[in-house]
Amino acid sequence: MLAHRLKQARLSVGLSQEKLGKLAGIDPMSASARMNQYERGKHSPDYQLMCRVAEILNTPVSWFYTEDEELARLQEVFYHLDPNVRQPLLVQAESLIAAHPPLVKQMPTEPAH
Repeated sequence: MLAHRLKQARLSVGLSQEKLGKLAGIDPMSASARMNQYERGKHSPDYQLMCRVAEILNTPVSWFYTEDEELARLQEVFYHLDPNVRQPLLVQAESLIAAHPPLVKQMPTEPAH
């Protein structure tokens, strides 16, 4: 998931792999190659690097790791909302969950011995 989202976010802001790598603090001599490996999924960047990349791309770092498309979109939208709008949205979401509680999955029990 990370590889796909990294490429998607980079392209959406029009940065080359080399430029993004350099902005994120990767050695200029290897910036392009390393970003290419991350986007192909050959290697995984560490979390600190992804925090820098997320800041550069103006995207929540959690978005890169979220597999569910709707949840990823929700993170992206929430991240870009004005902080004054976030609180009322959270209150509304909490009201919705209170009115429609999720089903609790039963944990499997261990067989009796």
